[in-house]
Amino acid sequence: MKAITYTEFGGPEVLRLADVEEPHAGPGQVRLKVVAAGVNPVDYKIRNGWMPQLAPPLPAVPGIEVAGVVDEVGEGVTGVAVGDEVLGWAVTGSYAEHALAVDFGPKPADLDWDLAAALPVAVETSVRVLDALGVREGDTLLVHGAAGVVGAVGVQLAITRGATVIGTASPGNHDYLRSLGAIPVAYGDGLADRVRAVAPQGVDAVYDAAGQDLGVLAELRGGGDRFVTIVSPQAAAEVNAVFSGGGAPFGSRIGEYARLAADGVLTVRLAQTFALADAAKAQEVSAGGHAAGKLVIRP
Repeated sequence: MKAITYTEFGGPEVLRLADVEEPHAGPGQVRLKVVAAGVNPVDYKIRNGWMPQLAPPLPAVPGIEVAGVVDEVGEGVTGVAVGDEVLGWAVTGSYAEHALAVDFGPKPADLDWDLAAALPVAVETSVRVLDALGVREGDTLLVHGAAGVVGAVGVQLAITRGATVIGTASPGNHDYLRSLGAIPVAYGDGLADRVRAVAPQGVDAVYDAAGQDLGVLAELRGGGDRFVTIVSPQAAAEVNAVFSGGGAPFGSRIGEYARLAADGVLTVRLAQTFALADAAKAQEVSAGGHAAGKLVIRP
């Protein structure tokens, strides 16, 4: 099969399109014919060797988010059959024509494939953070970095819980945040005053998806413990915030959120779709940090 591989850690130039042996579903696994693979910052961070705790044996295939069609079912797997459409997390790398998965859920037939591949990481992250914060009806939640893929999903899921959401973003993204139901405020100097202007009663919880201005966020939270960041454990420790950096398997629950996406209740901006051969370019765009939405690879 065709796959993107790398045999050493380094820049995007280490990625190669190659013919590799197809994986086959073992016990507890399914094999997918990959239709779409999500591109995430963790992909290039692992490729660069910056995350040794997550580094796979080399040669490796990058990619953790996957949407595809089941074409092999391993021993002990129930509730899924060959031909089923699913989305979830790949265990063998999703930048490939086939990938293995153990953590997945059903994809609604009316859900776009690119959107399906864009959901798993953002949904799991935001559900984990909102649960840790105990976000509930009547809360005022501040989402810092609300126009990014993860932050925007956090905004929408918090609103479904009955929270009022204030979202920070550059002014060019304020109309987008309003379309999601958030109250937008701009980054930068004066952030605390702008938040207080729209929430004079204060904020109940803070979800940081940006990794900047953590001191200001801590001030707005008033020293309370409902402050979670997904960016840096070191920075979290400096402001007595909680760092959340990974959760337990999400499993079939991702199918519930896929249904919300198919119904238009949950959305992700899709920035660009790349051919498999252009995976290095996709990671370059991701590393640049200015993509206006999710990047997806179509093998």
